[in-house]
Amino acid sequence: MKGKPFVAAAMIAVGTLLAGSIPSGFATEAKPKEVVIGVQVIPNGETLAKAKGWYEKELGTKVSFKQFDSGRDVNTALASNAIDIGLLGTTPAAVGIARGIPYEVFWIHDVIGEAESLAVKNKAGIKSVKDLVGKKVAVPVGSTAHFSLLSALKLAGVKPADVKILDLQPPDILAAWQRGDIDAAYVWQPTLGKLLADDGTAVTDSRQLAKKGYVTADIGVVRSEFARKYPELVTNYVKIQLKAYKHYKSDFKDTSATIGKALNIDQAEATKEINELVWLSGKEQLSKAYFGSSAKKGALPKILKSTADFLVEQKSIDKAPGLDLFEKAVNPLFIEKALK
Repeated sequence: MKGKPFVAAAMIAVGTLLAGSIPSGFATEAKPKEVVIGVQVIPNGETLAKAKGWYEKELGTKVSFKQFDSGRDVNTALASNAIDIGLLGTTPAAVGIARGIPYEVFWIHDVIGEAESLAVKNKAGIKSVKDLVGKKVAVPVGSTAHFSLLSALKLAGVKPADVKILDLQPPDILAAWQRGDIDAAYVWQPTLGKLLADDGTAVTDSRQLAKKGYVTADIGVVRSEFARKYPELVTNYVKIQLKAYKHYKSDFKDTSATIGKALNIDQAEATKEINELVWLSGKEQLSKAYFGSSAKKGALPKILKSTADFLVEQKSIDKAPGLDLFEKAVNPLFIEKALK
């Protein structure tokens, strides 16, 4: 995501809103007339729950879904109050928090593995990341894939300016690939699978980068005002994700069949794509590796902070706030309540 001026006033406002518990005197209501959820096409628990119709049944109110191609657009929708809850990657979340969008992180949908990879055209002669110099590489700018691409370039000692990076959304990446307009792309499933099936090869992926310290994940965020007003609904949303995880563990065959149908891919491909993501239980999410607890936050704020710092270094954003703001933005409370 391209940089914009950093607004100090917005930072103060978000610092006030992002708290770990409901402020005293803040009016809450049982449920809104409608909740708007921003979704993406990813083979994870959110997609499973949506396909099963659990949201409408268990949130007890009207549910509307808005589909987005990347987290950058989810940030825009959250900033304008067009959605209440959204899924986006750790990279756009780090950007959103840095820019003062008043939301908080309350769930991890998946930790990204091979589901996001650098796909190269076999005829382009690219055998490693170093071979990207002078090549046209497409990626949704401001996404976890963009962060991973920049990380891969840094590890390989390649300057981003020496690569022709094109800002394209997944559907446009596929079209550009098919036309022969690009040599490579860092993107996620299911677009990734289509590239690999069309004369493509993966030369690195987000699981490999995570092992080298560049962790990415798909996370759930909620507008702070909405969370304060409807805490029970947000808790119930988490319970739906816990139900999806339980179904994934107990009936993987149905999980893969359901997700495959939802994404319009066959069950074998769905199985492959699901296994390229790491699904976490609620208990795992509350470990020190991720959320930690309301009393003592885990590593997730540091992951978001280091992501923002890296984006400043790469001149993708202007400034990164201190760790304290990321600590405030990460809220384990709803998972803790859902597990009681």
